[in-house]
Amino acid sequence: MERTSVCTRKTKETDIAVRLTLDGSGQNDISTGIGFFDHMLDGFARHGLFDLTVKVKGDMHVDCHHTVEDTGIVLGRAIAQAAGDKTGIRRYGHVILPMDETLALCAVDLSGRPYLGYDALFAADRIGGLDTEMVREFFYAVSYSAMMNIHLKILDGGNSHHMAEAMFKSFGKALDMATMAEPRMKEAWTTKGSL
Repeated sequence: MERTSVCTRKTKETDIAVRLTLDGSGQNDISTGIGFFDHMLDGFARHGLFDLTVKVKGDMHVDCHHTVEDTGIVLGRAIAQAAGDKTGIRRYGHVILPMDETLALCAVDLSGRPYLGYDALFAADRIGGLDTEMVREFFYAVSYSAMMNIHLKILDGGNSHHMAEAMFKSFGKALDMATMAEPRMKEAWTTKGSL
């Protein structure tokens, strides 16, 4: 069974369509209007082996905030929808990912409870067309709309581009691990009976 979702959201600020296949090969088609953000989502998809289409029309004449945050909301919904009732998956995923001088940690739990633990201090205020403060806002939006725990920490870093890229790639790899099948589990992996 293909675990694919299609989610859309249209407001006065953004018009977003996301298609996500968890069991993919990293193929993607991304256009958010922010080149660096496209690059980050490409890294997420390729390193998570997700097939991902993201099309965004946002109010970039204002700034990048609504585009980035709302994309996080829609991607989070797509993750939740594609994961379904989470029967037979690992639920947890984690990775420590190096990228040159940068070392990023990401751990996720598809718990049905939203939470973001975030520790990253960027030297630059902006990378291309992306305000670095929006990296946190993106992952916050994903965590709440996907109803999942995300912990992201830069353990060592320096270059802001490398730091952001390591965070998106590590999130992709951790989410891939969490959504993998666990053949020994025939139900959702929880003592409560459902997630």
